[in-house]
Formats: sequence, structure tokens, C-alpha cells
Amino acid sequence: MKLWKTKSAATLGLLLLTFTTACGSGASQPTAQASTDAAATPAATTSTETKATADAKPAAGEEITVYLNDFDAVIGDMFEKKTGYKLNVVVGNGAEIMSRVEAEKGNPQWDVLWIDSMPSVYGLDQKGQLLQDWTPENAGNLKESFEAQVPDDKSYYPTGAHAAGVLVYNTNELSEADAPKSWEDLTKDTYKDLIGTADPAIAAPAYPFVSWFFENKGMEGGQDYFGTMMKNGMRVYPKNPQVAQALTAGEVDVAMLQETNAYSLVNAGEPIEIIWPEEGAPGSVRVAAIQKDTKHAAVAKEFVNFLLDPEVQQQLINEGDESYFEPSAEGVETKEDREQDAKLNIADAAWASEHEAEIKQWFADQAIQ
Repeated sequence: MKLWKTKSAATLGLLLLTFTTACGSGASQPTAQASTDAAATPAATTSTETKATADAKPAAGEEITVYLNDFDAVIGDMFEKKTGYKLNVVVGNGAEIMSRVEAEKGNPQWDVLWIDSMPSVYGLDQKGQLLQDWTPENAGNLKESFEAQVPDDKSYYPTGAHAAGVLVYNTNELSEADAPKSWEDLTKDTYKDLIGTADPAIAAPAYPFVSWFFENKGMEGGQDYFGTMMKNGMRVYPKNPQVAQALTAGEVDVAMLQETNAYSLVNAGEPIEIIWPEEGAPGSVRVAAIQKDTKHAAVAKEFVNFLLDPEVQQQLINEGDESYFEPSAEGVETKEDREQDAKLNIADAAWASEHEAEIKQWFADQAIQ
């Protein structure tokens, strides 16, 4: 077996924030009526007032920190131009972002998480780290298929989905007749030492990709499927851009490649052909979630609502870095050259989250055998 892997991890220091509170009191004695009014004010009123203050829209210019994985650098300027609020964008691959979140769990430095790792975000919700029971105004724009991805506690919202992997091949090395047509074709000896893919422990879309196979085939079936390809010399690269580079450089002839990376190769004039298998492609849902103890709840909610705006999603398709995706909002047009009958198969978030550590560990174990 010929397996290439690169490990990355983020080591972060935790910041200690010191909060000070000030209180004041009036010097005059309250009147009898004032005393009566004060006594009649229930504690719930104070709680309601506190919540109203937290959700009140602040002055333009307030900044929130958004953690996102390697896409759409245009989003900060788009959001500030439309709302006046600023984004401090922290970018990394899936493993780096989730490592940061884990390291900061006692003192989170992020306000919004926008990432291609719905199973991982589901796991954060199960640990009580996300704001729950909030419905953005633009959630009413969601397509039915994306409404189904919103959890019951409304802790995160889908902004779109893309093929975590489509079949691609180098036309200088393989003819159309010899190219794989289905996912099962990849297990044939014909493609021994010819296949490349991204590491599900590092690349954010790669875990949603493999988890769909494991969910549908069962744990043993998933291990048999990927194990067969690994025994046949499948190469595992850290991220999709490295897979794309290997494909064009002739290191591999066939790849399971995230769709924006695949279409980018075609648009660059590379000798690459894209195949959408008839059974569909495993999809990765991009979701946005708010940190439950954020001090900037109003702006964080404004941002999530912004991401669900059909006009914003259309602009991301027209101008964004990751422009090949199925928008979650109704009325948004996809790229003209994207497969119009593209079928995305989404793994159940709860199932994929429950088995995430086990599946990623299995892949890691194959690297040292």
C-alpha cells in the first residue's frame, strides 16, 4: 500500500479575560409609589430586559470573529458593505478550525463558526457550545431539502451544500472508455496505484464524503470499501488542492475531488474530465452556528441571517472563492457549467457525528500499517 499523509494541528493559548462590573445607587429615598412599583417588578422582567439589551443592534463598526475553513475571503467586505459591521475572519482547514474550537472551549474566541463540517458542528451542539432556539428571518427562504438539515434545537443553519467528492480523471492518461463511471469502479484492480483522495481527518469536506459511504455500507462495509482502495495503492493527501495538483502532475490518474477544485481545473484548461456518478455524489453541507456565550449576539445573528439571504448566496456563486455549490435559499442560480442534475447524498449529521472519531482513527491507523 502506498499512502501519503500529512498531519496538522493547531496549538493555541487560552486568553484570560477579566470582567469588571460597576453598580451605582441613587441618594434620594424612593416614594411609596416607587417602592410599590419596584416590589411589583418580577425577576423575569429583569431577565427580559437583559436579553433585549444583548440582542439590541449596536452601532455600526462592531466586529465579530468568524472561524471558517479556507473559502470565501470576499465575505468580510460583503458583510461590512451591507451592514456596517466588521468581521475578523480566522481561516484554516477543517482540522485546524476544530482544533482551535476545542482548545478554546473554556474561553471561546469565536462568535460564529461557518464551516463544511456539519457532523462536527452537530457534535459541538451536543456538548452545549452553540446558541439554540433562534430562527433567522431569512430561514423562511430555505429549500425544503435544507430545512431538513436544521436541527430541532435550531443551533445551526445550512448556507449551501457541495459535492465533497466527484469522480475526476486525467484525459491524457485515461480514455473515456477506461475511466471509472461509479464509486464501485474505484475498487477494481484497473486503478491500482492510480487513485488520490483527501484526508478526512484534515480536509473539512473529506469527512462528510467518507461518512456517507460508512453510513450506507455499515462500518465494516466502509472499511472494506476504502481498505480495498488503500491496498491497491490509493494515495491520501492532506487537502483537496493537493489532490488536484497530484492529478495534473501525473502522480494519480483518478481522484475523488471536491467539486470547486474539480471545476477550477477544467476552467484553467487542464486535461481533466468530471463525472457525476448516476448514484450521486456524497455532499458536504456548509453550516453557520453561533457560540452560545458570545458577547456580540446581535451582530452574530445579523451575520447568520445575512448568509441565508438569497442575494448574498447569489453573490457568493457569482464572485466567491467556493462558487460551485447548491444554494440553500430558494431562487438562487447555480453556475451554468455545474451539472444541472447534480445529486448530492448527505450523511445523517447525528450518525456521522457519533462515528466521527472512530472513522477518522481508522483512516489514521491505515497510514502507519
